[in-house]
Order: sequence, then C-alpha cells, then structure tokens
Amino acid sequence: MAEELWPVPKFHFEVSWGDVDLGFQEVTGLEMETQLIEYRAGNDLGLITKKIPGLKKHGTITLKKGVFENDTTFYDWFADVQTNTERREDIIISLLNEEHEPVMTWTVTNAFPVKISGPDLKSDANEIALESIELAHEGIEQTAG
Repeated sequence: MAEELWPVPKFHFEVSWGDVDLGFQEVTGLEMETQLIEYRAGNDLGLITKKIPGLKKHGTITLKKGVFENDTTFYDWFADVQTNTERREDIIISLLNEEHEPVMTWTVTNAFPVKISGPDLKSDANEIALESIELAHEGIEQTAG
C-alpha cells in the first residue's frame, strides 16, 4: 500500500545569510512573475494577439522577528547599504520537515534592505515587540530538498 503524503506545515523554517543567525517569525514575498507581452504581426490575418513571456519581475521580501536587547542587525545592514551600495547578500530560506531537514529551499540573490520598521508600541498591549526588514533582490531560485 502506498504511503499517504501530507503537505508540509509552514511554521517550521529557517533563514540564513552570511554569518547572521536569527530566528524569524514570518517571511513574506516569495513571489516571481513574468511580464506578459502581447504581439500581433502586421500581416497576420487572424484577429488574435500572440502572448509571449517578457521580463521576469520580483517583489520585495519581508522578514519579521522579535526585538532583542542590543540587537541592531537590521539597522546595521540598512545603514551600511546607504554608504556601501555594493553590499548585497544571498539569503537562503528553507522550509523544514520534522527532522529539521530542508523540504523546499528558496535562494534569494543579491538582496539588500530598502526599508526597516520598528515595533508598534502600545502601553496596553500584551504582545512581543516585532521589527521588520524589507529586501529588494535580483531573483529567487527554488529547489526541492
């Protein structure tokens, strides 16, 4: 009898780049898109445009994590990019199984921060303070395992 397969839950993942070892609460923006080009030749007798793939387009990726005492990792990278525009990082995002092994991996190429956000502060809230970083990049490659 064939083994029944189940989809992988999304809560067990890791994010790494360079020597940075941080735990994240959320990763969003793993999106890839191809722009559509519509074309019709002047001598085409049909009244239908042909559709062909154009340039690839990638949105920004947002990483969210808890605020820790004396942790300025996001700010340091953001500030460094302002004076060192060549500072880019390849980021590896892995979805993990129960044995902590990668099931799916996304490699984000030449990422750099374009926005950082501190926590929303509220005196009557009972929540963890979260900060986020938004990253522009030059492509995503997805691999299994």
